[in-house]
Amino acid sequence: MPANRFYSTFDSETLKPRPAYAGEYRSAFQIDRDRIIHSSAFRRLQNKTQVFLSGEYDFYRTRLTHSIEVAQIGRSICGWLTQQGELGEDSTIDADLVECACLAHDLGHPPFGHTGERTLHRLMQPYGGFEGNAQTLRLLTETLFNEGRDGMNPSRALLDAILKYKTLHIEAAGAPNHYLYDDQEKWLDFTLGGQAFPVELTPGDVRNGFKSIECQIMDWADDTAYSLNDIADGIHAGFINVTTLERWAAARSLDSVQSEHVVFLCKAIREGRVEARLNRNIGDYIRATKLVPESSFLSAMTRRHQYRLDIDPAVKAQSKMNKKISLDLVFLSPQLQQLDYKADVILTKMFGVLRDRYIEQDGSKLHLLPATVEAEIAKAPDAPTRARLVCDWVASMTDSFAFRTYRRLFDANFGSITDFV
Repeated sequence: MPANRFYSTFDSETLKPRPAYAGEYRSAFQIDRDRIIHSSAFRRLQNKTQVFLSGEYDFYRTRLTHSIEVAQIGRSICGWLTQQGELGEDSTIDADLVECACLAHDLGHPPFGHTGERTLHRLMQPYGGFEGNAQTLRLLTETLFNEGRDGMNPSRALLDAILKYKTLHIEAAGAPNHYLYDDQEKWLDFTLGGQAFPVELTPGDVRNGFKSIECQIMDWADDTAYSLNDIADGIHAGFINVTTLERWAAARSLDSVQSEHVVFLCKAIREGRVEARLNRNIGDYIRATKLVPESSFLSAMTRRHQYRLDIDPAVKAQSKMNKKISLDLVFLSPQLQQLDYKADVILTKMFGVLRDRYIEQDGSKLHLLPATVEAEIAKAPDAPTRARLVCDWVASMTDSFAFRTYRRLFDANFGSITDFV
Protein backbone atom coordinates (compact mmCIF):
# COMPACT_ATOMS: atom_id res chain seq x y z
CA MET A 1 0.00 0.00 0.00
CA PRO A 2 1.52 3.37 -1.00
CA ALA A 3 2.31 5.87 1.74
CA ASN A 4 -0.35 8.49 2.43
CA ARG A 5 1.38 11.75 1.53
CA PHE A 6 -1.26 13.79 3.34
CA TYR A 7 0.48 13.05 6.67
CA SER A 8 4.02 13.37 8.00
CA THR A 9 5.88 12.35 11.13
CA PHE A 10 4.69 15.63 12.70
CA ASP A 11 1.13 14.28 12.60
CA SER A 12 1.89 10.82 14.01
CA GLU A 13 4.29 12.06 16.71
CA THR A 14 3.43 11.35 20.35
CA LEU A 15 4.57 13.27 23.43
CA LYS A 16 6.42 10.20 24.71
CA PRO A 17 8.07 7.90 22.14
CA ARG A 18 6.09 4.75 21.51
CA PRO A 19 7.99 1.46 21.69
CA ALA A 20 8.71 -0.03 18.27
CA TYR A 21 7.54 -3.63 17.86
CA ALA A 22 8.96 -5.93 15.22
CA GLY A 23 6.40 -6.60 12.53
CA GLU A 24 4.01 -3.83 13.64
CA TYR A 25 1.29 -3.87 11.00
CA ARG A 26 -0.74 -0.90 12.23
CA SER A 27 -0.36 2.80 11.57
CA ALA A 28 -0.11 5.23 14.49
CA PHE A 29 -3.76 6.15 13.95
CA GLN A 30 -4.90 2.51 13.92
CA ILE A 31 -3.09 2.00 17.23
CA ASP A 32 -4.94 5.05 18.61
CA ARG A 33 -8.28 3.63 17.48
CA ASP A 34 -7.62 0.16 18.88
CA ARG A 35 -6.65 1.59 22.28
CA ILE A 36 -9.91 3.54 22.41
CA ILE A 37 -12.04 0.51 21.57
CA HIS A 38 -10.39 -1.66 24.22
CA SER A 39 -10.76 0.87 27.03
CA SER A 40 -13.24 0.68 29.90
CA ALA A 41 -14.22 4.32 29.24
CA PHE A 42 -15.47 3.32 25.79
CA ARG A 43 -17.43 0.37 27.17
CA ARG A 44 -19.11 2.60 29.77
CA LEU A 45 -20.73 4.59 26.97
CA GLN A 46 -23.20 1.71 26.54
CA ASN A 47 -24.90 2.84 29.76
CA LYS A 48 -24.70 6.62 29.39
CA THR A 49 -27.55 8.85 28.25
CA GLN A 50 -27.79 10.06 24.66
CA VAL A 51 -31.37 11.40 24.67
CA PHE A 52 -33.24 9.06 27.00
CA LEU A 53 -31.80 7.44 30.11
CA SER A 54 -30.10 4.21 29.13
CA GLY A 55 -32.25 1.18 29.91
CA GLU A 56 -35.57 2.99 29.39
CA TYR A 57 -36.13 0.82 26.31
CA ASP A 58 -33.83 -1.48 24.38
CA PHE A 59 -33.88 0.33 21.03
CA TYR A 60 -33.01 3.93 21.96
CA ARG A 61 -29.54 5.13 21.24
CA THR A 62 -26.95 5.33 23.99
CA ARG A 63 -23.67 7.23 23.92
CA LEU A 64 -22.04 4.05 22.64
CA THR A 65 -24.37 3.41 19.70
CA HIS A 66 -24.29 7.13 18.92
CA SER A 67 -20.47 7.08 18.84
CA ILE A 68 -20.46 4.04 16.54
CA GLU A 69 -22.89 5.79 14.18
CA VAL A 70 -20.76 8.95 14.20
CA ALA A 71 -17.68 6.85 13.38
CA GLN A 72 -19.42 5.24 10.40
CA ILE A 73 -20.52 8.62 9.08
CA GLY A 74 -17.02 10.03 9.60
CA ARG A 75 -15.44 7.21 7.60
CA SER A 76 -18.02 7.68 4.85
CA ILE A 77 -17.27 11.39 4.62
CA CYS A 78 -13.58 10.50 4.17
CA GLY A 79 -14.52 8.12 1.36
CA TRP A 80 -16.70 10.73 -0.31
CA LEU A 81 -13.98 13.41 -0.12
CA THR A 82 -11.35 11.01 -1.49
CA GLN A 83 -13.62 10.25 -4.44
CA GLN A 84 -13.74 13.97 -5.26
CA GLY A 85 -9.98 13.88 -5.93
CA GLU A 86 -9.14 17.27 -4.40
CA LEU A 87 -6.05 16.12 -2.49
CA GLY A 88 -3.91 14.78 -5.30
CA GLU A 89 -2.29 11.41 -5.89
CA ASP A 90 -1.47 9.23 -2.88
CA SER A 91 -3.16 11.71 -0.50
CA THR A 92 -6.29 10.99 1.50
CA ILE A 93 -7.76 12.07 4.80
CA ASP A 94 -7.07 9.06 7.00
CA ALA A 95 -10.35 7.28 7.73
CA ASP A 96 -8.84 5.41 10.70
CA LEU A 97 -7.86 8.71 12.30
CA VAL A 98 -11.33 10.19 11.75
CA GLU A 99 -12.98 7.01 13.01
CA CYS A 100 -10.84 7.15 16.15
CA ALA A 101 -11.77 10.78 16.82
CA CYS A 102 -15.46 9.93 16.33
CA LEU A 103 -15.29 6.96 18.70
CA ALA A 104 -13.49 9.10 21.30
CA HIS A 105 -15.46 12.33 21.02
CA ASP A 106 -17.90 11.57 23.88
CA LEU A 107 -15.61 9.59 26.19
CA GLY A 108 -15.49 12.42 28.72
CA HIS A 109 -19.22 12.89 29.05
CA PRO A 110 -20.58 12.14 32.54
CA PRO A 111 -23.77 10.24 33.42
CA PHE A 112 -27.13 11.80 32.48
CA GLY A 113 -26.00 13.52 29.30
CA HIS A 114 -25.66 17.28 29.05
CA THR A 115 -27.54 17.70 32.32
CA GLY A 116 -24.74 15.86 34.07
CA GLU A 117 -22.19 18.03 32.32
CA ARG A 118 -23.89 21.24 33.40
CA THR A 119 -24.23 20.02 36.98
CA LEU A 120 -20.59 18.99 37.27
CA HIS A 121 -19.50 22.30 35.72
CA ARG A 122 -21.44 24.14 38.43
CA LEU A 123 -20.10 21.95 41.24
CA MET A 124 -16.51 22.14 39.98
CA GLN A 125 -16.44 25.90 39.42
CA PRO A 126 -14.32 26.57 42.56
CA TYR A 127 -11.83 23.93 41.38
CA GLY A 128 -11.39 24.63 37.67
CA GLY A 129 -14.73 23.65 36.12
CA PHE A 130 -15.91 20.58 34.24
CA GLU A 131 -16.26 20.29 30.47
CA GLY A 132 -16.98 17.12 28.49
CA ASN A 133 -14.46 17.77 25.73
CA ALA A 134 -11.77 18.72 28.24
CA GLN A 135 -12.55 15.53 30.16
CA THR A 136 -12.10 13.53 26.94
CA LEU A 137 -8.65 15.09 26.57
CA ARG A 138 -7.88 14.23 30.20
CA LEU A 139 -8.88 10.61 29.62
CA LEU A 140 -6.75 10.24 26.49
CA THR A 141 -3.68 11.88 27.99
CA GLU A 142 -3.81 11.01 31.70
CA THR A 143 -6.42 8.55 32.95
CA LEU A 144 -7.68 6.19 30.24
CA PHE A 145 -5.85 3.17 31.61
CA ASN A 146 -6.58 3.83 35.25
CA GLU A 147 -4.50 1.05 36.78
CA GLY A 148 -1.42 3.21 36.37
CA ARG A 149 -3.15 6.62 36.16
CA ASP A 150 -1.88 6.83 32.61
CA GLY A 151 -3.26 7.96 29.31
CA MET A 152 -2.84 6.27 25.93
CA ASN A 153 -0.04 8.54 24.65
CA PRO A 154 -2.13 9.69 21.67
CA SER A 155 -0.76 10.98 18.39
CA ARG A 156 -0.69 14.70 17.73
CA ALA A 157 -3.23 14.34 14.92
CA LEU A 158 -5.70 12.52 17.17
CA LEU A 159 -5.42 15.21 19.85
CA ASP A 160 -6.07 17.87 17.21
CA ALA A 161 -9.02 15.87 15.87
CA ILE A 162 -10.80 15.70 19.24
CA LEU A 163 -9.98 19.24 20.39
CA LYS A 164 -13.16 21.03 19.39
CA TYR A 165 -12.25 23.82 21.84
CA LYS A 166 -8.85 25.39 22.36
CA THR A 167 -9.65 28.06 24.96
CA LEU A 168 -8.47 27.50 28.54
CA HIS A 169 -10.87 27.77 31.48
CA ILE A 170 -9.03 30.82 32.78
CA GLU A 171 -9.58 32.51 29.40
CA ALA A 172 -13.24 31.53 29.12
CA ALA A 173 -14.58 34.37 31.30
CA GLY A 174 -17.24 32.34 33.08
CA ALA A 175 -18.42 30.45 30.01
CA PRO A 176 -20.56 27.41 30.93
CA ASN A 177 -18.68 25.12 28.53
CA HIS A 178 -16.38 24.99 25.50
CA TYR A 179 -13.05 25.25 27.31
CA LEU A 180 -10.05 23.17 28.37
CA TYR A 181 -8.79 22.75 31.92
CA ASP A 182 -5.96 25.14 32.76
CA ASP A 183 -3.50 22.32 33.48
CA GLN A 184 -4.05 20.97 29.94
CA GLU A 185 -2.09 23.81 28.36
CA LYS A 186 0.93 21.52 27.81
CA TRP A 187 -1.19 19.21 25.67
CA LEU A 188 -2.52 22.14 23.70
CA ASP A 189 1.07 23.34 23.14
CA PHE A 190 2.07 19.86 21.96
CA THR A 191 -0.91 19.68 19.61
CA LEU A 192 0.06 23.01 18.07
CA GLY A 193 3.71 22.01 17.74
CA GLY A 194 4.74 24.74 20.16
CA GLN A 195 3.28 27.51 17.97
CA ALA A 196 1.49 30.40 19.66
CA PHE A 197 -1.98 31.44 18.55
CA PRO A 198 -1.89 34.56 16.36
CA VAL A 199 -3.51 37.62 17.95
CA GLU A 200 -6.57 37.42 15.70
CA LEU A 201 -7.53 34.01 17.16
CA THR A 202 -8.91 35.46 20.37
CA PRO A 203 -10.07 33.13 23.18
CA GLY A 204 -13.67 31.96 22.95
CA ASP A 205 -15.70 31.33 19.82
CA VAL A 206 -13.06 32.61 17.39
CA ARG A 207 -10.27 30.41 18.73
CA ASN A 208 -12.58 27.45 19.19
CA GLY A 209 -13.49 27.70 15.52
CA PHE A 210 -9.88 26.85 14.60
CA LYS A 211 -9.97 23.10 13.85
CA SER A 212 -8.06 20.54 11.85
CA ILE A 213 -9.85 19.02 8.87
CA GLU A 214 -10.34 15.75 10.79
CA CYS A 215 -11.93 17.63 13.69
CA GLN A 216 -14.27 19.38 11.26
CA ILE A 217 -15.28 16.03 9.76
CA MET A 218 -15.87 14.54 13.21
CA ASP A 219 -17.94 17.58 14.18
CA TRP A 220 -20.16 17.33 11.09
CA ALA A 221 -20.51 13.55 11.50
CA ASP A 222 -21.66 14.20 15.09
CA ASP A 223 -24.12 16.87 13.91
CA THR A 224 -25.41 14.52 11.23
CA ALA A 225 -25.95 11.67 13.66
CA TYR A 226 -27.72 13.51 16.43
CA SER A 227 -29.74 15.90 14.27
CA LEU A 228 -31.27 12.92 12.44
CA ASN A 229 -31.19 10.21 15.09
CA ASP A 230 -32.50 12.34 17.96
CA ILE A 231 -35.53 13.05 15.77
CA ALA A 232 -35.99 9.32 15.14
CA ASP A 233 -35.73 8.44 18.83
CA GLY A 234 -38.11 11.28 19.72
CA ILE A 235 -40.65 9.92 17.24
CA HIS A 236 -40.33 6.33 18.48
CA ALA A 237 -40.74 7.54 22.07
CA GLY A 238 -43.95 9.38 21.18
CA PHE A 239 -42.69 12.90 21.91
CA ILE A 240 -42.79 13.83 18.22
CA ASN A 241 -45.90 12.88 16.27
CA VAL A 242 -47.91 14.43 13.47
CA THR A 243 -50.04 16.48 15.87
CA THR A 244 -47.16 17.90 17.93
CA LEU A 245 -45.09 18.55 14.82
CA GLU A 246 -47.86 20.39 12.97
CA ARG A 247 -48.66 22.40 16.11
CA TRP A 248 -44.95 23.27 16.47
CA ALA A 249 -44.78 24.41 12.83
CA ALA A 250 -47.99 26.49 13.10
CA ALA A 251 -46.51 28.46 16.00
CA ARG A 252 -43.51 29.55 13.91
CA SER A 253 -42.87 31.54 10.76
CA LEU A 254 -41.36 28.87 8.54
CA ASP A 255 -40.19 29.46 4.99
CA SER A 256 -41.22 27.16 2.15
CA VAL A 257 -38.19 24.86 2.54
CA GLN A 258 -38.76 24.47 6.29
CA SER A 259 -42.48 23.82 5.78
CA GLU A 260 -41.66 21.19 3.17
CA HIS A 261 -39.36 19.47 5.66
CA VAL A 262 -42.16 19.31 8.24
CA VAL A 263 -44.39 17.73 5.58
CA PHE A 264 -41.62 15.23 4.86
CA LEU A 265 -41.35 14.26 8.53
CA CYS A 266 -45.13 13.97 8.95
CA LYS A 267 -45.36 11.76 5.86
CA ALA A 268 -42.59 9.50 7.22
CA ILE A 269 -44.45 9.20 10.53
CA ARG A 270 -47.80 8.41 8.88
CA GLU A 271 -46.25 5.76 6.64
CA GLY A 272 -44.19 4.21 9.44
CA ARG A 273 -40.99 4.86 7.45
CA VAL A 274 -39.11 7.09 9.88
CA GLU A 275 -35.84 5.14 10.07
CA ALA A 276 -35.70 4.51 6.32
CA ARG A 277 -36.38 8.13 5.36
CA LEU A 278 -34.00 9.64 7.91
CA ASN A 279 -31.26 7.10 7.15
CA ARG A 280 -31.47 8.18 3.53
CA ASN A 281 -30.82 11.72 4.70
CA ILE A 282 -27.50 10.57 6.18
CA GLY A 283 -26.22 10.02 2.64
CA ASP A 284 -27.39 13.51 1.67
CA TYR A 285 -25.49 15.00 4.62
CA ILE A 286 -22.32 13.11 3.64
CA ARG A 287 -22.52 14.25 0.01
CA ALA A 288 -23.14 17.82 1.14
CA THR A 289 -19.45 18.18 2.05
CA LYS A 290 -16.47 19.37 0.04
CA LEU A 291 -12.93 20.53 0.71
CA VAL A 292 -11.91 24.17 0.30
CA PRO A 293 -8.23 25.15 0.45
CA GLU A 294 -7.39 27.36 3.41
CA SER A 295 -4.25 28.60 5.13
CA SER A 296 -3.43 29.20 8.78
CA PHE A 297 -0.44 29.55 11.07
CA LEU A 298 -0.13 25.72 11.10
CA SER A 299 -0.49 25.16 7.35
CA ALA A 300 3.27 25.03 6.79
CA MET A 301 3.62 22.28 9.42
CA THR A 302 0.73 20.00 8.45
CA ARG A 303 -1.70 19.53 5.58
CA ARG A 304 -4.40 18.93 8.20
CA HIS A 305 -4.68 22.71 8.44
CA GLN A 306 -4.64 23.43 4.71
CA TYR A 307 -8.33 22.69 4.15
CA ARG A 308 -11.75 23.69 5.41
CA LEU A 309 -14.82 21.45 5.27
CA ASP A 310 -17.51 23.31 3.34
CA ILE A 311 -21.08 22.12 3.91
CA ASP A 312 -24.06 22.85 1.67
CA PRO A 313 -25.97 25.68 3.42
CA ALA A 314 -29.35 24.07 2.72
CA VAL A 315 -28.32 20.80 4.40
CA LYS A 316 -26.76 22.70 7.28
CA ALA A 317 -30.03 24.61 7.73
CA GLN A 318 -32.02 21.36 7.75
CA SER A 319 -29.71 19.93 10.43
CA LYS A 320 -30.21 23.05 12.53
CA MET A 321 -33.99 22.77 12.14
CA ASN A 322 -33.96 19.11 13.20
CA LYS A 323 -32.02 20.00 16.33
CA LYS A 324 -34.52 22.78 17.10
CA ILE A 325 -37.44 20.36 16.76
CA SER A 326 -35.75 17.88 19.08
CA LEU A 327 -34.95 20.60 21.60
CA ASP A 328 -38.48 22.00 21.72
CA LEU A 329 -40.48 18.78 21.57
CA VAL A 330 -38.19 16.33 23.37
CA PHE A 331 -35.50 17.93 25.53
CA LEU A 332 -37.75 20.72 26.84
CA SER A 333 -40.70 18.41 27.45
CA PRO A 334 -41.87 18.11 31.09
CA GLN A 335 -40.98 14.41 31.11
CA LEU A 336 -37.33 14.97 30.25
CA GLN A 337 -37.08 18.13 32.32
CA GLN A 338 -38.25 16.14 35.35
CA LEU A 339 -35.55 13.55 34.69
CA ASP A 340 -33.01 16.35 34.26
CA TYR A 341 -34.02 17.74 37.64
CA LYS A 342 -33.64 14.32 39.23
CA ALA A 343 -30.20 13.86 37.64
CA ASP A 344 -29.09 17.25 38.96
CA VAL A 345 -30.26 16.37 42.48
CA ILE A 346 -28.50 12.99 42.39
CA LEU A 347 -25.15 14.40 41.27
CA THR A 348 -25.35 17.44 43.56
CA LYS A 349 -26.04 15.42 46.70
CA MET A 350 -23.52 12.73 45.85
CA PHE A 351 -20.79 15.23 45.00
CA GLY A 352 -21.56 17.18 48.18
CA VAL A 353 -20.82 14.15 50.36
CA LEU A 354 -17.58 13.44 48.48
CA ARG A 355 -16.57 17.12 48.60
CA ASP A 356 -16.92 17.28 52.38
CA ARG A 357 -15.09 13.99 52.93
CA TYR A 358 -12.28 14.19 50.36
CA ILE A 359 -11.90 17.69 48.91
CA GLU A 360 -12.45 19.95 51.92
CA GLN A 361 -11.56 17.08 54.31
CA ASP A 362 -14.07 17.51 57.12
CA GLY A 363 -12.25 15.02 59.32
CA SER A 364 -14.45 12.03 58.50
CA LYS A 365 -12.66 8.71 58.11
CA LEU A 366 -15.40 7.02 56.10
CA HIS A 367 -14.18 5.06 53.07
CA LEU A 368 -16.61 6.08 50.33
CA LEU A 369 -14.38 5.68 47.27
CA PRO A 370 -12.34 2.75 45.96
CA ALA A 371 -9.01 2.32 47.73
CA THR A 372 -7.00 3.23 44.62
CA VAL A 373 -8.82 6.55 44.26
CA GLU A 374 -8.48 7.29 47.98
CA ALA A 375 -4.73 6.66 47.77
CA GLU A 376 -4.37 9.16 44.92
CA ILE A 377 -6.43 11.75 46.78
CA ALA A 378 -4.27 11.29 49.88
CA LYS A 379 -1.19 12.19 47.81
CA ALA A 380 -2.81 15.21 46.13
CA PRO A 381 -1.16 18.54 47.09
CA ASP A 382 -4.25 20.77 47.21
CA ALA A 383 -8.04 20.98 47.06
CA PRO A 384 -8.29 21.56 43.27
CA THR A 385 -6.25 18.42 42.61
CA ARG A 386 -8.36 16.41 45.04
CA ALA A 387 -11.51 17.79 43.43
CA ARG A 388 -10.37 16.77 39.97
CA LEU A 389 -9.77 13.19 41.16
CA VAL A 390 -13.21 13.05 42.79
CA CYS A 391 -14.72 14.50 39.62
CA ASP A 392 -12.94 11.88 37.49
CA TRP A 393 -14.68 9.15 39.50
CA VAL A 394 -18.12 10.76 39.30
CA ALA A 395 -17.78 11.58 35.59
CA SER A 396 -16.79 7.99 34.80
CA MET A 397 -20.05 6.64 36.22
CA THR A 398 -22.70 5.11 34.03
CA ASP A 399 -26.28 6.22 34.60
CA SER A 400 -27.21 3.05 36.49
CA PHE A 401 -24.09 3.10 38.67
CA ALA A 402 -24.82 6.72 39.62
CA PHE A 403 -28.39 5.72 40.57
CA ARG A 404 -27.16 2.80 42.68
CA THR A 405 -24.47 4.85 44.43
CA TYR A 406 -26.98 7.58 45.25
CA ARG A 407 -29.39 5.02 46.71
CA ARG A 408 -26.68 3.36 48.79
CA LEU A 409 -25.80 6.75 50.28
CA PHE A 410 -29.28 8.16 50.84
CA ASP A 411 -31.93 5.40 50.63
CA ALA A 412 -32.25 3.58 53.96
CA ASN A 413 -33.95 0.61 52.30
CA PHE A 414 -31.32 0.04 49.61
CA GLY A 415 -27.85 -1.46 49.68
CA SER A 416 -26.03 -4.62 50.53
CA ILE A 417 -22.63 -5.52 51.90
CA THR A 418 -22.18 -7.69 48.81
CA ASP A 419 -22.53 -4.78 46.37
CA PHE A 420 -18.80 -4.74 45.61
CA VAL A 421 -18.16 -8.48 45.96
